[in-house]
Amino acid sequence: MTGEGRKLTRVVQTCSAYPSQWDAWTADGQYLYLRYRHGVGCVEWHPGPEDDADTPDSWNEGLSGLLTEWDDGTKSGVISLEDFLVAAGLVLAPGASMS
Repeated sequence: MTGEGRKLTRVVQTCSAYPSQWDAWTADGQYLYLRYRHGVGCVEWHPGPEDDADTPDSWNEGLSGLLTEWDDGTKSGVISLEDFLVAAGLVLAPGASMS
C-alpha cells in the first residue's frame, strides 16, 4: 500500500466497546475495516462498508484482503483510535473527518 493509502481521510467508529471497530477511507479512496478484539488488531480492505465482507467470493475474487494483523498479548477488546493507528502503521491525514 502506498503512502497515500496509509493516510486516512475519514474514520467512523462503528463500535466503541468490545470489539473496538471503525470504518475508514484512505486518501486514495480505499475503504478499510479496522477491528480490535481479544488483543488482536486487523486492517482489512474491501470494496466498501455496505459489501458483505464475510462472503468468500469477495476474498476469492481479490476484492478484499488483509492489510495487517497483530496480537498485543493483552486479550483486550478496547483500544483508542490513536493506539490502533500506531500499531497498524496508519496515520490520519491533515483535516481528516472523524465521527
